[in-house]
Amino acid sequence: MVYEFIYTQHAMRDIRKLDTQTKQRIKTAVERYKTDPLAFSDKLTNPAYGTYRFRIGDYRVIFDIDDTKIVVLRVGHRREIYRGI
Repeated sequence: MVYEFIYTQHAMRDIRKLDTQTKQRIKTAVERYKTDPLAFSDKLTNPAYGTYRFRIGDYRVIFDIDDTKIVVLRVGHRREIYRGI
């Protein structure tokens, strides 16, 4: 099954702040995860952040799964992503 990615406004704002090379790296990795996202993700311990995360180098993509949709909540560097939520 192929999942569809839905980006929240906050996630889009996070992505716009990244440099071009990082954006491309995250896009390429996320495209690979479309078919089986749970195989590449880790479950988060604090549900206030989201349910799952992808690790892409030093960056994290925090998301929830809703049927066949992956709702991307936040994208950011690992030292900053869990602050201010």
